[in-house]
Amino acid sequence: MLIKRMPFFIPESIKKKKLNELFRLTADAFGCDLPERKKLSFQEALQEYALFTKEQAERCLQEETEIEEVKHRLYQNSFLFGMELSSGPMQRVQKKPAAALEIIYRLIGISFQSAGQGEFIIKHCFFSNYYTAEVCMLISSLDEGLSAGLTGRRLCFTQRITEGCSCCKGVMK
Repeated sequence: MLIKRMPFFIPESIKKKKLNELFRLTADAFGCDLPERKKLSFQEALQEYALFTKEQAERCLQEETEIEEVKHRLYQNSFLFGMELSSGPMQRVQKKPAAALEIIYRLIGISFQSAGQGEFIIKHCFFSNYYTAEVCMLISSLDEGLSAGLTGRRLCFTQRITEGCSCCKGVMK
């Protein structure tokens, strides 16, 4: 509730810069080249990111090689990204660990909400329109690392929209 009332404007240029960093760290984890995206708006780049991650995850899952290594690299890269974000504008919301995640996820179309006692719920996820359950499970290593780097607590999903559930649920450990 506090987050919805709190003014937290992030300029388009900053959002695009951070999304570009997310592209870079994801491509690094998959060991692939970055797609061209210079002339895209933030929303177009976000859609391109969803397609890019879906394609890379499907390739990785199909080849069945290095899945655990890719998960580890996704986690490590996003953990460092989360640590970087925690030292920026997100510092002012660090007293409530889930608050920073709420803000970041809202920017990329994910309705992350703290449900108390370390639990969380996601009623809407932009990426669920692109991901299968298997892709989501692989890519969620990014979420786990981002959360751990940003808040010191790792996200552990207990259910997912991509598995046919009405929402994602889990705990922050």
